[in-house]
Amino acid sequence: MEQDLNQFVQAILIASDPTQSSLHQQALEYLSAVQQNSSAWRLALAVFVEPGPDGGRKHPPQVRFFALRVLDEFLDNRFEPLDDETFQALRQSVLNYIQTEYLYGTAEADASFLRNKFAHTLTLLFLCTYIDKWPTFFNDFFALIHPPESTSQTTFNPHVSLLLFHIILEISGEVADQLIKSARQYSAARQARDTRVRDAVRERDAARINEAVLTIVADGVERMSRLRKDGAAGSSERELDSAIEVVDWGVRTFASYVGWIDINLTVTRDTVPLLFTLLSDPSLPIRLATALALTRIVAKGLKEPGDKLQLIKVLSLGQVLDALEKKTRSEQTSRGSNTDEGEESYREALGKLLNVLGLELCKLTDECPDESIRSEASQLLNQILPVMLRFMADEYDDTCSTVFPLLQTILLSYKRQRKSSPEPLDPTKRSFLSSLLTVILEKLKWDEESDPEDMDEDDKAAFEELRKELRTFMDSILMIDPELVTDSVRTLALNTLTAYQNGVSLKWNDAELAVYLVYIFGEINKSGGKGRSAFCQAPAVQKDKRKETDYSEYPLTSHGEMLYALIQSGISAYPHRTVVMQFFETVARYGDFFKVRKECIMPTLQAMLDVQGLHSPESSTRSRVYYLFYRFIREDRNEISPEVAVSLLESIRDLLVIQVELPELENPESQDILQEAVSAPTIFDSQLYLFEATGTLVSLLHKTPDQAAALLLSVVRPLLDELSVSLQAVKGSSDVLPILRVHHIIMALGNIAKGFPEYPNPVPEGYVAPPLDVFREVGQAILVCLEAMNVFRVVRDATRFAFARILATTGSTVAQLIPALMANLLAHFEPTELIDFMNFIGLSIHKLQEDMMDVLDQLIGPLSAHINGILAQPVTGTDDQVTHTDTKRAYLGLLNSIISSKLHTVFVSDRNKAQLENLLESMLRLAEDPSDPTSEKAAFSFLGRCVTVWAEPTKTPGAQQVLPGFERFVYERVVPTAFAVISLPQFNIKDGQIVVVLQEIANFLQTVSKTRGQEAFDFFVSVFLPSQNWPQATALEFATKMRELDGKAFRKYFTDFVRASRAGS
Repeated sequence: MEQDLNQFVQAILIASDPTQSSLHQQALEYLSAVQQNSSAWRLALAVFVEPGPDGGRKHPPQVRFFALRVLDEFLDNRFEPLDDETFQALRQSVLNYIQTEYLYGTAEADASFLRNKFAHTLTLLFLCTYIDKWPTFFNDFFALIHPPESTSQTTFNPHVSLLLFHIILEISGEVADQLIKSARQYSAARQARDTRVRDAVRERDAARINEAVLTIVADGVERMSRLRKDGAAGSSERELDSAIEVVDWGVRTFASYVGWIDINLTVTRDTVPLLFTLLSDPSLPIRLATALALTRIVAKGLKEPGDKLQLIKVLSLGQVLDALEKKTRSEQTSRGSNTDEGEESYREALGKLLNVLGLELCKLTDECPDESIRSEASQLLNQILPVMLRFMADEYDDTCSTVFPLLQTILLSYKRQRKSSPEPLDPTKRSFLSSLLTVILEKLKWDEESDPEDMDEDDKAAFEELRKELRTFMDSILMIDPELVTDSVRTLALNTLTAYQNGVSLKWNDAELAVYLVYIFGEINKSGGKGRSAFCQAPAVQKDKRKETDYSEYPLTSHGEMLYALIQSGISAYPHRTVVMQFFETVARYGDFFKVRKECIMPTLQAMLDVQGLHSPESSTRSRVYYLFYRFIREDRNEISPEVAVSLLESIRDLLVIQVELPELENPESQDILQEAVSAPTIFDSQLYLFEATGTLVSLLHKTPDQAAALLLSVVRPLLDELSVSLQAVKGSSDVLPILRVHHIIMALGNIAKGFPEYPNPVPEGYVAPPLDVFREVGQAILVCLEAMNVFRVVRDATRFAFARILATTGSTVAQLIPALMANLLAHFEPTELIDFMNFIGLSIHKLQEDMMDVLDQLIGPLSAHINGILAQPVTGTDDQVTHTDTKRAYLGLLNSIISSKLHTVFVSDRNKAQLENLLESMLRLAEDPSDPTSEKAAFSFLGRCVTVWAEPTKTPGAQQVLPGFERFVYERVVPTAFAVISLPQFNIKDGQIVVVLQEIANFLQTVSKTRGQEAFDFFVSVFLPSQNWPQATALEFATKMRELDGKAFRKYFTDFVRASRAGS
């Protein structure tokens, strides 16, 4: 045994010292083998308790800590009783250890972490022995707490007392703490064992445990009082610290079990005064522990509502908390800017206590059937509401938020009462809501000492989250008393803005709150109209006459008044960045207001253009205002005159300089600097909004085409010149900056085009086209760059983007550039570009229609072959699966786009007709796969369109069909496939996506029926459906419905038919 023990100790020492590399792994393997041994606990127990020659312990703390871990493994999850010999060995060793180490020793003074670990191990021993082997556990412990007669000690042993407290805390955690239970893996045996232990403790020892804990606490309180009175110094100070520690842990222990033992034991005429005394104790830990204990007492579940009400009345916590809130708030005020986090945590604990008290009273007022109990509980609740508001008004958000659950419950109760009764709101409740709203509006303010632009992101996010929560309370009050909220918000915002306009000095956070209230008023004012009517009390005006209507003669709504005051106040010039940014956010949000008060447009734009906005030295400000300016221009472009548009453009011309930034790479060897540079967020991303706004401003000159063309050219010419210079600077892939500059300029040119309205199709009479020659020149310049730089993906991506925007703006004007564009985009091609490329072709088809025919004729064959090759490859992972699915869907989208744009002849051209059969076969495969309903639907949609264009009978006798024999393919292959799909077991018609596929199949079948007419009717009635064993009458009914019903009615009939047939099979 001695040799094994020494080996065990040496192995632990080596294992805990990684520097002993040669033996480290060997030691770990040895210890692992020892732990598998059923008698390992004996070694561990001996190592832990073995005394040393100096009266202490023989082995180092880390060795003994590992020994306790071995004992834990032996005892934890043990649900069978220990044998007598094992139990007696453990019990005797533990009691001897406690007596020598805690009663007469230093209680592990040199390794305090061992105290907590031993308490846990002893708890595990208790859990598996208390019921059957060690029912006297607590009696044995209590015997150790009382001072031995052989000593001069007159009080309870503090070491043993603290050990007892830790053990009871551990026991409570193991058998009653739901948080701990939910954190570990569920075990039915453990759950049953813990329940038996909890019930046994309640029955046998709860009274004695409670008496012992409270007696030790009371003794500690008496010692604290005496020592404080005498003035603690030297050894007396240590005694006072010891007494405080005992009382602190004693109250924590009391708090741990009040929830699961009889309330009559814990709430008595002795305990209540003791707890209230400790709730005001000078020691912060004691106060916090006491607040927790009272919180758990109040929250304890009681069967009878009358008992709960009596408990609350006995405690009289409302008055106590009222007094303590006033006292702690006074102390908080006297501290000024000197924060005491400890004392703030005490106010937080008091807030939590009040919150639980209020929630329990709410349960009684809302759920109790006894009217007298409800009435009394309601009175008590009303008494604590002012205290709740004071906690909510606390400047520290953690304290403020402690009462949020109570407030939410109260407001929910008010909302229920409001819905169920048409009577006006009770004056008392309205007064409370008014006071609450005052608190909310004050708490919505930033701290005056904070700077949101230069504060920790977590702190900023925390305040934004607080604002959201406060907003939900405001919304709740709004549902109860809308007028109260809208009037309060409107009054505060208007008063603040008017004061500023009149020259009154405002704190920045007051100014920001006023602007913020205008910002959120659109969400608050649920009764407000939409569009212009949200801001102006005008009669309904037809959409086509709104531009001619003069709204200035109509009075403003409340929100309109607030926005008008916001603009007129000049608060956009307030010398604080947060205020100004909130102003910009607000005006950009409510663009419709400026359509009814056009005189507010110029002051707003001038504010955006100055050094606090677009021309700010702060890049983060510029970045955001670029977007807000674009949004404002886009929303109110029809209210901006051509003269103003030219002026605005001149004001931002200096900002239209391309800014290129290179990111710092984490792994330069493996990362593509170009891809990282274009994907990393930079100010250029925001600058693109400015280029789009530029395009919008130029487009406002559409009535003077020559001026518009000249102005557009004045914007794009510097970019085209810079594009040419950058192109010439690119000699190879190492010229990163000029390559990026080319990318950025192409993107900017695309965004300028995006700012123009889309080219109409068909073109209406009198339409004035945009400067097509300028855009043609831009397109040509981009194409030149692409031809020279098509090896760079960033240039290909930017070109696709820009041409998509230019096509949308100019229609077929640049059609002659498309063949060369496609050739260069495909010259160097990465698989991941395929989806974007197909989407681009789809857009080109939509805009260019028949002008795309020649390009498609050359493209569709190789593209289809390439895609079918990709789709045929095995899928090896999640990313592969996503790419595979997206590619398939983009391809189907392209095919449907081609055929719906009447470009289907491309499939039967001399170049491509040999590939048609393969194309149709691939569509059938996709139509048969219910694992991807979106693609399956698209495949049936394509096949239905094919029927429309290729299966139409000839109108002239003797004329040849476009695709002779195509109807046979439909009858022999596609129709059977459609019916086979709906019979598949995995075709789950309870799935909404599958129902959509089912309806597309209905569309396809009806298309066949209506396209081929009587021939199709005969085919279904006489050939196909009988071959599927359909009764004649059913086949006839089905074919008749398919022929005679409209599309919507047949889809419903078909869906119900399939559902019924699947249910009956």
